[in-house]
Amino acid sequence: MKNLFIILSLLALTACKTSLKADESAQVTLGIIAPISDSVIESASIYEVNLRQYSPEGTINAFTKDIPQLKQLGVDILWVMPFYPISVKDRKGTLGSYYAIQDYTKVNSNFGTLDDFKKLVETAHDNGLYVIIDWVPNHTGRDHVWLSAHPDFYVRDSTGKPLAPFDWTDVAKLDYSNPAMRKAMISAMSYWLKNADVDGFRCDVAGEVPTDFWDEATTQLKQIKPIFMLAEAEKAELMHKAFDMQYGWEAHHIFNSLAQGKDQVKAWDAYIIKQDSLLEKDDILMNFTSNHDENSWNGTVFERMGAAAKTMAALSFATKGMPLIYNGQEYDMNKRLRFFEKDTIPQTKGVFYDFYTQLNGLKATYKALDGGKNAGNYTRLPTSNDASILAFERSKEGDSITFIANLTGKKLSFKTNLTGNYTDVLTKTPLALQNSKALTFEPWEFHFLVKK
Repeated sequence: MKNLFIILSLLALTACKTSLKADESAQVTLGIIAPISDSVIESASIYEVNLRQYSPEGTINAFTKDIPQLKQLGVDILWVMPFYPISVKDRKGTLGSYYAIQDYTKVNSNFGTLDDFKKLVETAHDNGLYVIIDWVPNHTGRDHVWLSAHPDFYVRDSTGKPLAPFDWTDVAKLDYSNPAMRKAMISAMSYWLKNADVDGFRCDVAGEVPTDFWDEATTQLKQIKPIFMLAEAEKAELMHKAFDMQYGWEAHHIFNSLAQGKDQVKAWDAYIIKQDSLLEKDDILMNFTSNHDENSWNGTVFERMGAAAKTMAALSFATKGMPLIYNGQEYDMNKRLRFFEKDTIPQTKGVFYDFYTQLNGLKATYKALDGGKNAGNYTRLPTSNDASILAFERSKEGDSITFIANLTGKKLSFKTNLTGNYTDVLTKTPLALQNSKALTFEPWEFHFLVKK
């Protein structure tokens, strides 16, 4: 993370202000880490933690001991999947879904205690990392404490029973026309800011919840401390006031279709143009090749992307936005984690551990790769084969880096308009370019180039 050591050394002397869509009157007690802010997230990457499956123990403490190692991997934000008690009524599988919550302000005893979770956050902060927690506002489990204490908090079906959204038979949909329910939801979110010092929320199916609730909630929550808000949605209006980042679902699907040979580079080019027209300059997209849903339900990175897996990961770091690593990807995980049962990620370092460390290093080093609210510019560069070759320049404040990739499974020759001596800053190898001389790239070959 750029300037992190400078920031930490100054903390003892001054409080750090944030412009992260925060109320300037927000009060926060500073620890050893600056509050999350626009400058913090410019070069950040995010790591998704599935506590149940991260370790054989499946506990908070087992994960916490690895936080220093994740710092070395180069990630900046930890997104912790739901760690709350899971409903028993209509539970799916043996252990149930993390997203069928029984109580918003308790810790699942299978994972540990509130003190354990506080220690997780404290350890992350001690290592210069931020923690956002998964929040499930659209529905609760079917024996959540509110169902008995506040039955009017729920949408009912024609028979008067709590409505199950979609085909999610283990949960009950909340009623956002009820002001008391809204107040209780904001109170529950506030609990984790006040009692565990978390730095924000990843909000499940955020687009199913009224936008005006999110606007109201974030205004109140940011009076407690600056926070980072991630929406599981692709809904531009959520970004106007409430959220800082949303899912890049469309980019993810293009990654898959390119890797499978179902699309050409023109699909990516059209996507970039579309996002420029839909989003405001300070909106952030989360780029990913996997996450908990994709891995469990649609297949591993290697199932979906095959030999293109590294290339698509590189593209997720090279383009505008914030890249995500789902736990296990750094260990070349090639299995679908079971969703309702105990499973465990591998923890043997292979190709991807060093690869992700290098990619995170590039994000931290080159301002051109900034992906936050003041992201580096993205300029498409022409080639003689734009249907198969993707070339673009990222630039910011005099810093520039060029990404070139063969997005096919075939060996290709092509020309660019680039001339000069370059270095691939990922592999530290030189590359001389002449606009009159063809380049030959192996299938899925890519380079991050800086001109000497």
